[in-house]
Amino acid sequence: MNFGFTEEQNLLRDQVLRFMQETCPMPRVREISKTAGFDLALWRQAGELGWLGLMVPEAYGGLGLKWIDQVVVLEAAATGLCPLPFTSHALASIAILTCASEEQKSRWLPPMVNGEVACTLGLYDEPNWIDPAAITATATANDKGYVLSGKKPFVNDASAADYLLLAVQTADGLSLVAVGKEEVTITPQPTMDSTKPMASVDLDGVQVTAESLLAMSAEQLAYFTDCGALAVTAEMVGAGGAILDLTGNYAKQRIQFGKPIGQYQGVKHRLADMYVDLESYRSLCYFAGWCADDDPAELPRAVSLAKGYAADAFNQIGIDGVGLHGAIGFTAEYDAQLYLKRSKWARPMFGDSDFHLDRVASLGGL
Repeated sequence: MNFGFTEEQNLLRDQVLRFMQETCPMPRVREISKTAGFDLALWRQAGELGWLGLMVPEAYGGLGLKWIDQVVVLEAAATGLCPLPFTSHALASIAILTCASEEQKSRWLPPMVNGEVACTLGLYDEPNWIDPAAITATATANDKGYVLSGKKPFVNDASAADYLLLAVQTADGLSLVAVGKEEVTITPQPTMDSTKPMASVDLDGVQVTAESLLAMSAEQLAYFTDCGALAVTAEMVGAGGAILDLTGNYAKQRIQFGKPIGQYQGVKHRLADMYVDLESYRSLCYFAGWCADDDPAELPRAVSLAKGYAADAFNQIGIDGVGLHGAIGFTAEYDAQLYLKRSKWARPMFGDSDFHLDRVASLGGL
């Protein structure tokens, strides 16, 4: 069995890396994230390149590729801490493909694919609790459709999204409700990583039609959670590789006591640990990406192995990367601290290491 990337996937990776270096370099990333803004021109360019519809079937304007191709894009974009909502948009696309009717897919997916709109997905309403009961927002039927109540306090990229798919409880069970940004009250929330904006979404009193509701099972909710964990882990691979490269290059250039600091064992050992951890969860992530399409029954275990390892490992890589830079690594002007902040965002998203490693043990019969 060949787990290597195809020539097309390597070309796709190179294309995204070139985009991050030439079109969205770090100064532009800082500019966008500083104002919590959204660059529509960059977003539409990504749509023209096909990145917003990688897994969307060709019938709806997408490329009809697989999760492993999405992993390639998310990893490459994360090397430059891309502030565009690629992960949120991809998860919203998966949710629509899984739960929507044929008419809804035909109406919603084409503008998502070409970059006309940006979408996000909000699932749980409680921090550090991944369970259907952690969804507390509700949709109550009335003569006009449904009236919503509650708040979604942790929705990634809500301020940048034109439409939001939000999990709610109904009398018949779980559902996703599709709402436009003008229908709800969106309040940006402070986050450590400004390249990953988050907001709370107030739903109280919002009236929606029946066709805005998409029935969702507990199994589908678990699948979306696994997809989210896979996407975040792919970003952790890209960002982890970037901070390792940044630190390794610095260790070759920084002279102390007449030698590059990379010649000292205390530095070399920490760099080696960073490399081993990165390659370990990189391999787990790629396997999980393969499982998503080619062995779905293995996906929950594969995702939890990847995210469970990466959640702590990437955090330590960020700490060591900043530490090996010394005082300069802590300054706002230097990029190392941005990757450490990304690790703090990624660690709890769609389950931290405790959740996923406990899940691995449970799936293994322990």
